[in-house]
Amino acid sequence: MLNEFKAFIAKGNVMDLAVGVIIGGAFGLIVKSLTDDLIMPVVGAIFGGLDFSNYFIPLADGVTATTLDAAKEQGAVLAYGNFFTVLINFLILAWIIFLMVRAVNKIRAEEEQKPAEPAPPPADVALLTEIRDLLKK
Repeated sequence: MLNEFKAFIAKGNVMDLAVGVIIGGAFGLIVKSLTDDLIMPVVGAIFGGLDFSNYFIPLADGVTATTLDAAKEQGAVLAYGNFFTVLINFLILAWIIFLMVRAVNKIRAEEEQKPAEPAPPPADVALLTEIRDLLKK
């Protein structure tokens, strides 16, 4: 059973998937920080210094708080500002992935267009060619 597990882990697809998940998680954190720390403050400043993360509609009568966290403690709220932030985060992530896939496809297309160099002849054919050329002289 241990050998089967080793064979399973050693397969290229499993390792590729593991690397993809780890890098994807780290990349997601980078995009989240880009959105939360750089883009959303600028968007908030454009719209009058508003913080989108605190936009909500109270769904319960007892919600009187002005921040989302405090309002959630008081009752049900519809946090559309947070959704807006997550939506922008997704669009940025999708755009970056699109650009990456586009670049990889462009590189692959260039590689496919390159003429394949002929493989060198086997050693015996090369030797016979040399002998032929020497006999011609």
